[in-house]
Formats: sequence, structure tokens, C-alpha cells
Amino acid sequence: MTHLKDTFELSERRACGLIGIAVSTYRYQGRKNDGELRRKLIELAREKPRYGYRRLHVLMEREGEAVNHKRVWRVYKEAGLSVKRRKRKRLVRVGRPLEPATQINEEWAIDFASDALATGRAIRVLSVVDACSRQCLALETDTSFASRRVTRVLERAMSQYGWPRRIRCDNGPELTSRHFLAWAMERRIELLHIQPGRPMQNGRVESFHGKLRDECLNMSWFRNLFDARRKIAAWRTEYNERRPHSALGYLTPNSFASRAATLSFAHKRDIMAGEGACQGFPPAHAAALTGPLPRQRQAGYRAKESFEQLRE
Repeated sequence: MTHLKDTFELSERRACGLIGIAVSTYRYQGRKNDGELRRKLIELAREKPRYGYRRLHVLMEREGEAVNHKRVWRVYKEAGLSVKRRKRKRLVRVGRPLEPATQINEEWAIDFASDALATGRAIRVLSVVDACSRQCLALETDTSFASRRVTRVLERAMSQYGWPRRIRCDNGPELTSRHFLAWAMERRIELLHIQPGRPMQNGRVESFHGKLRDECLNMSWFRNLFDARRKIAAWRTEYNERRPHSALGYLTPNSFASRAATLSFAHKRDIMAGEGACQGFPPAHAAALTGPLPRQRQAGYRAKESFEQLRE
């Protein structure tokens, strides 16, 4: 309105007519004073600093103040009393996709599975799996796991199977604590933390948990914690020693690990050429055990394998 009057030298009535408002509306001056309401809101906000305007409005009504909630919101906002929302801190990780494991103890995968006893008490199962041989190196059952308990389980597995180069795990509090990080740093073990909400980045142990739940947890009734430990330990023995694994050419994980451990450097290229003594290894795992070869030798091995399949 002021711009029209100053720029085009229009009268007040003419400018109001062009805009389409009444002159009385333009001349209206509010008579309500929000000073008392503002003082009351500030007083209540100091007593309850995390209350929003709706709760403050309810408190004012309890004290007999009849005021519209929209007016309370306007004064509340003008006074700068809006409650600041606390943003959740989100963990940022750079994910590393699964890579083929070419050696025993090159990478371990650890994670937790959950179940319950007959009494309804929750239990957790800590799984440690070798990425190459698919061996279950540890399967610990308890009601809870602190970070120091996890490192004790890993120490026991390392004393039996050797030290891993790296450990792939999620971002649980047991696996991101200062104790666990310092433990891995002292032993020069690389930790591969997956991205939050991306369990497929730890797919080997997730696949193992699928077998564990389908063949053991869902098929068993645990009377107490000791019964759960006994049955889960028995299933681990069966998994490692008797259960054929499709990813290993239907060898058991222990059989595959023992064959891999007895391979000598002189036998490696013979296996890739189909001449080694360790027949029965899948081509993918034979390549993993022997290391990279020239493409011509790999193509020759694939052709020989296809010929053997056709002859059978």
C-alpha cells in the first residue's frame, strides 16, 4: 500500500480499491496486548523447558486462562520458545562388499543370533565363521555378551585355529567398544564394520544363521540355558563334521579345511590344471586355494572340466 501511494501518488482510497481491500481493514490497529500472555508463556517455559506450545496451552487452561491455541502458538513462536529437536546421531560407515576369500583365516565373520528358552528368557548366540572354509569356529550361547566376553571367545578360537587377518562384523555395542577396538589393534587384526542397515555386507554369517535357525533353533525346545548350550554345541559339531556344504562341493567344512591345510606349494598349480591329488574341490575353491593364474591356463581348466562332465 505504501509503495503504491509513494510511487504512483495515489490516494489511500484509490490504492485500497486497486488492491481489493476495505479502507477500514487497512486502517485497523489491533487493540489486544499480548504482553501478559507472553510473560506467562515465558514463565511456564522456564519451568518446563522441554514442553511444546500445546502442553503449555493445557497448563494455562488448568490455571483458568481462556486463550485460543492459535494465539498461544503465535506468541510462543514470536518469543522464540520453540523446542529444539534433538537430532539422532547416525553412524557413517564406508561399506566394503564381500570379496572371495582365498585362504583359511583370511577373514572371519561374526554376528549374533537370538532365541528364547521355554521360560521366555531371551538368549543370544555368538557365531564365528571362517569365510573360506565355512567352518563354525565358535558358537557361544548366553543371555548376554559384553565386549570382553566376545574377545575371550575369539581368543579361544584363535588358539585353536590361528589368527585371522581381518574380522567382518556389524556395528553392535559389543563390536564397537573401546575394548574391542583396542584388542583388534593390539593384534593387528583389521576390522571391517558393515554399513548400518546393510546385513547383506556380512552375508556369509547371515547364511550360516539361516541354517542354524532352520536346523537347530526352530527344531529344538530349550528347557534352560544349559540345555540350549548342549544342543547348539551338538549342532555345531554336526555342521562342521557331518553336514555336506553345497558351496564346498558337498564336502564338510572340516574336510575342506583339512585338505586346504595339507596342500603344498608344489601341488597348487597341479590342482588348477586338474592334475592334483585333491580331487573333489569345486573349481571356485580350487582357484581360491591356489591363487591367480594366467587367463589361458584358467580357460584350459574350464574346458577340461566341461569335457569331464560331458564324459560322465
